[in-house]
Amino acid sequence: MIAAPPQFALVDVNNFYVSCERVFKPSLEGVPLVVLSNNDGCAVARSNEVKALGVKMGTPWFKMKDIARQHGIKAYSSNYTLYGDMSNRVTTILRDFSPDLEVYSIDESFLRIETVAHLYGSAVQMGCQMRSRIKQWTGLPVCVGVGPTKTLAKFANHLAKKNAVFNGVCDLHALTRPERLAWMQGVDVGEVWGVGPRIGKRLRAMNIATVLDLRNASPKAMRTHFGVVMERTCNELRGIPCLDLEDMAQPKQQIMCSRSFGVPVASVQELRESVASYVATAAEKLRHQKSAAGAVHVFLLTNRFKESEPQYNAGMTVALSDPTDDTLALVAAALKGLTAIYRPGFRYKKSGVVLTLLSDTATRQVTLFDAADGGERSHRLMAAMDVINRDFGRGTVRSGASGVEQRWAMRAGNRSPRYTTRWDELPVVH
Repeated sequence: MIAAPPQFALVDVNNFYVSCERVFKPSLEGVPLVVLSNNDGCAVARSNEVKALGVKMGTPWFKMKDIARQHGIKAYSSNYTLYGDMSNRVTTILRDFSPDLEVYSIDESFLRIETVAHLYGSAVQMGCQMRSRIKQWTGLPVCVGVGPTKTLAKFANHLAKKNAVFNGVCDLHALTRPERLAWMQGVDVGEVWGVGPRIGKRLRAMNIATVLDLRNASPKAMRTHFGVVMERTCNELRGIPCLDLEDMAQPKQQIMCSRSFGVPVASVQELRESVASYVATAAEKLRHQKSAAGAVHVFLLTNRFKESEPQYNAGMTVALSDPTDDTLALVAAALKGLTAIYRPGFRYKKSGVVLTLLSDTATRQVTLFDAADGGERSHRLMAAMDVINRDFGRGTVRSGASGVEQRWAMRAGNRSPRYTTRWDELPVVH
């Protein structure tokens, strides 16, 4: 029996952060809306209405105040707890359509569908059912692109999103060859997956201005000028799969957690609270990928943009006698490093931690200094913490070193409620 040629579907939530806000506040539909970064700094998401006004991604909010007043732009603080939970809900729905799924980002997932598309009649009908179910169950709008390679699926998704004729689902297999080439001719090369502004500029200087131009370019020549990744991109645009779904994401080699403070911090106690909180977040990610850390790096920074104030930045790596994923042990190491680098008399803007020297917990070498129970007590405690914090919201159970008031926490002056993960913030129907 001959195996069916691969078919990839890319499902992408439209304007994800903005759409999440609109799900729970329908009155925002059609209203110009931006979602701001940490400490309400820059626009990290823009509604189509804001994009039409020419507002660029990353525009600082203070520079948008005039245009916001003029056009009634509303700004919301980032609500990552809500966005993460909504992303998980979409992924859960997609797994019902195909078990071969790769989460590419918080709002995008690839699926292999060649063995299941026929169950829905066609890939287009399958994509329509995905859109309908996700919209009905979560309220989020998505577009679906289908192609014989991941790069072409991304291209198809772009067509589905930008052209009403596809009604949100574009399957390149359903188009004739002349139609596919015509669509490629009409799209700028910068829209190709992996071609950023810098590479796009170099390509245009070589008279490669459209997706079709890149498809027709010599893969060997592209490798000579840009490397093996661009060669693979060329081949993928020709329908030759070079990038399969990953069985699983590769574990990170280090895990960092850092935030700018909502207000300048001078006291060592508040710095200790911030560092302990960041370690807890990083340790949760560490356990999720089943790793242990052999060292903790902690650092402090003042605000370099305030030149009138004294400046100081420092960092220190604290090695652990044995790799661990225990939050309490990692907090103790980080606070030891903080004590060594802290200097009074400065107004600190930021602190952070990096867990390094990561290893697989399943293959960790046992030592003479391990606990008598082999670390089972620590393992059970951390597992219980993770379950409680997953079910009732991050920080429900945490180290006492993390503090209670956390005055230093980043600003989120206009954050919407965490509707789906906090009992006290559930949506109320009047």
